[in-house]
Amino acid sequence: MGTDPDRPRTVPLRTEPLRTGLPPRRPRTTRTLRAYAFAAAGLLLAGCASMPDHGEIRPVQASQGVDSQVRVFGVPPADRASPQEIVDGFLEAMTSDDPQLQTARKYLTEEAAKNWKPASAVTVLSSGLDRFSVQGEKDPAAPRFKVAGKTLATVDERSAYQPETGDRRYEEFLQLTQENKEWRIATPPRGLVLSESDFQRIYMPVNKYYFAGGTLVADPVYMRQRSDPDSRMDPTTQTVKSLLAGPSKWLGPVVTSSFPTGTELREGTKSLSYDGQNTLRVPLNEKADDVAGPQCQKMATQLLYTVKDLTGSRVDRVELVRADGKSSLCQVTEATAAVIANRPLSPGHQYYVDSEGRLQWMSLDPNREEQEPSRPVPGPLSGNPPFKVSSAAIAYDEKRAAVVSDDGHGLYVVNLTTAGPMPQPLLTGKGAKPNGLTAPTWDAAGDLWIADPDPQAPALWRLPHGAGPAERVEVSGLDGGRITGLKASPDGVRMALLVERQGRKTLYIGRIERPDGKGDSSAVSVRELRPAAPQLADVTAMSWAPRGRLLVVGRESGGVVQARYMLADGSMVGAGLPGATGLEAVAASEDEKKPVVASSAEDGIVWLPPGAQWRMVAAGGRAPVYPG
Repeated sequence: MGTDPDRPRTVPLRTEPLRTGLPPRRPRTTRTLRAYAFAAAGLLLAGCASMPDHGEIRPVQASQGVDSQVRVFGVPPADRASPQEIVDGFLEAMTSDDPQLQTARKYLTEEAAKNWKPASAVTVLSSGLDRFSVQGEKDPAAPRFKVAGKTLATVDERSAYQPETGDRRYEEFLQLTQENKEWRIATPPRGLVLSESDFQRIYMPVNKYYFAGGTLVADPVYMRQRSDPDSRMDPTTQTVKSLLAGPSKWLGPVVTSSFPTGTELREGTKSLSYDGQNTLRVPLNEKADDVAGPQCQKMATQLLYTVKDLTGSRVDRVELVRADGKSSLCQVTEATAAVIANRPLSPGHQYYVDSEGRLQWMSLDPNREEQEPSRPVPGPLSGNPPFKVSSAAIAYDEKRAAVVSDDGHGLYVVNLTTAGPMPQPLLTGKGAKPNGLTAPTWDAAGDLWIADPDPQAPALWRLPHGAGPAERVEVSGLDGGRITGLKASPDGVRMALLVERQGRKTLYIGRIERPDGKGDSSAVSVRELRPAAPQLADVTAMSWAPRGRLLVVGRESGGVVQARYMLADGSMVGAGLPGATGLEAVAASEDEKKPVVASSAEDGIVWLPPGAQWRMVAAGGRAPVYPG
């Protein structure tokens, strides 16, 4: 693709990656700007060929490994361009970075260019072995081209990413007509159609934040790396606008926004400014002019958490401004917002099961040259003889532990602050090893969850406040699978589930729905399962990680087992953990300063402190967990 003569062929956008609060993507090969025309639509998928109804077949190449810091610009249509050249150029120009996609609009009729809303939706096509073809109709006076490919995902009007789980085909027909004696497209796609590599170059993942009860919850969405072609807003302003518009449809039923209905940015706002004290000023419309102080501070907290990891500069404070653009509604500092957000406490200890089946705990100080030895947890588990366990979960306040007996048959809850005999089991599984009870998990509300994967009677159970009786939980979308692992998110509104079908384990995220105010606790359910790691052929273990991410142990088809950070919406694979090919279990904390803890058959319990290398800390250990 070409640009004006004075523009360099590759234009780095910045010297550092955008700070999104998410792990870096896999490295890509930087390419030069495209300066040649592709066969129609072949630009979207690797190894494709255009397939007109006449003439020779021409091989084309796709966007490959595009660096997100490289700008790509389109080539405007040439005089007397053929219909196929118009389609070729338009599809290529859709992947460009020129403002408002003006080059792409030049391939459309005047009416189509005026009405086309490229930001209304995005279709992401697989860049694998699929084929993308274009076929011209036989009527030379009204050429019509079919574009098709395999849909990988879509991004909706709320900027939320939805992976496609089936073998869904994308098909559109582009009708051409002559306008001022030049061929132009009269029926463009409803939004953008991009390959996976182009999508990752143009868009970036960010988190919006909303409240569930008193806890702040991350809602992952995608924003353009640069100016939005419809609103002309910069990325920060796009993200704030999206926050004000409300949560994604999937998360919407379990979260609320503190902003009054109808709150928007002050009319005409295209960018947001920072002052010398790293304060972001956000002017709102009149809908927010009369909010009370506590509500305003919750609004500002949502904004601060949303933008603080998005921008290249540090955000220490957010100030909300009334519709007059002058008077302040309220301000919130990072320290105040942390209290309002009610994030989980930083864990004081890490826990694991030793080679003799005893639950151990150890202090978390990766900066010490010599690690303090671990010791058995206090309380009934350390009786004489000690109670042997297969797995455990620790409450967030670290005062109680839920353990599964060594035979995988019984679930017990014990107090870690007082001694005494072992209590009776709160739940007895129908199966035993290897189909015994899963490892339990505590949620932010203090409830305890566990699954029984017994093939004859699989079930998900919840124990309110970690006490009996156990209540069976409905899970929509299991489709005959059985839950072999689970982990509640620190925010308390999502449940990660390992579901086994025909010997293969797949990772899903479900939404925890609670009957607020109805007094019917048995109605708690897990709804709308969606794939959280569709790129992986088999998942072995997982843990929640900071900012609504997941740390997943699994393998791609034909690959080896690795540990990678994933986005909870299933949109991409993030950075992998170095040298983590032999891990059997993994645990991460919401506190990013704490090390990743894992276990392997060869080394036992190992740590990966931030910015350091793996360290072996407990030979023979297994089943590591942080509180939660």
